[in-house]
Amino acid sequence: MMKRYFIDFAYDGTAYHGWQIQPNGTSVQEVLQECLARLLRMPGLGVVGAGRTDTGVHARHMTAHFDCETELDCTQVAYRLNRMLPRDISVYGLREVAPDMHARFSAVARTYHYYIHTEKNPFLRHYSCRMHYDLDFTLMNEAARHLLEVRDFGSFCKAGSDVKTTLCEVTEAEWVRDGECAWHFRVTANRFLRNMVRAMVGTLIDVGRHRITLEQFKDIVASGSRSSAGESMPGNALFLEEVKY
Repeated sequence: MMKRYFIDFAYDGTAYHGWQIQPNGTSVQEVLQECLARLLRMPGLGVVGAGRTDTGVHARHMTAHFDCETELDCTQVAYRLNRMLPRDISVYGLREVAPDMHARFSAVARTYHYYIHTEKNPFLRHYSCRMHYDLDFTLMNEAARHLLEVRDFGSFCKAGSDVKTTLCEVTEAEWVRDGECAWHFRVTANRFLRNMVRAMVGTLIDVGRHRITLEQFKDIVASGSRSSAGESMPGNALFLEEVKY
């Protein structure tokens, strides 16, 4: 009888073309899948992730599933898999789940953090985006709270994305101070559109720079037009923090 297993893991996305297998570059899914297939001696083994992350984006806690007919020693498989994987991918553990559990479709919420800093710092440059101007975080949080009242996030969806709906339910959206010059934007939703968080942050930063007003921000969100929203921020400062089931 086929058994289903969840893998909980993390990765530094710097060297990868995102999570999903790509024809033109190495992906996290490809590396994890190949190592697991070799370890379990299961050619053609497929691994399904909780979602997609773009090029250069990181995951502090990602979940994926695979099916196997064998009863696995989850502790041993995790240990051996960690020895095979490169240093930028780390497995926290494996667990057997019900056969109908799905890493993507059974997830009820996902949380992302986008990190920024406002002064030059050599130790943050790889995982945080430096801002070269003052930001009004009080106003940015006022704008962020408006996102909790919105259902259609077409304004923050990458143009040309093959999605059936741009409806999402955002339950958290807040700028959090990490230090004197460091902040992160925390956002939780039941699902995310392609490039959604990076476009959302770029537009909130326009609010913080006083380039657009709060009312203009609300109009941009209501318009459903990606061309009206702010720029997409660099991927290196974005982390998938948690997936809830």
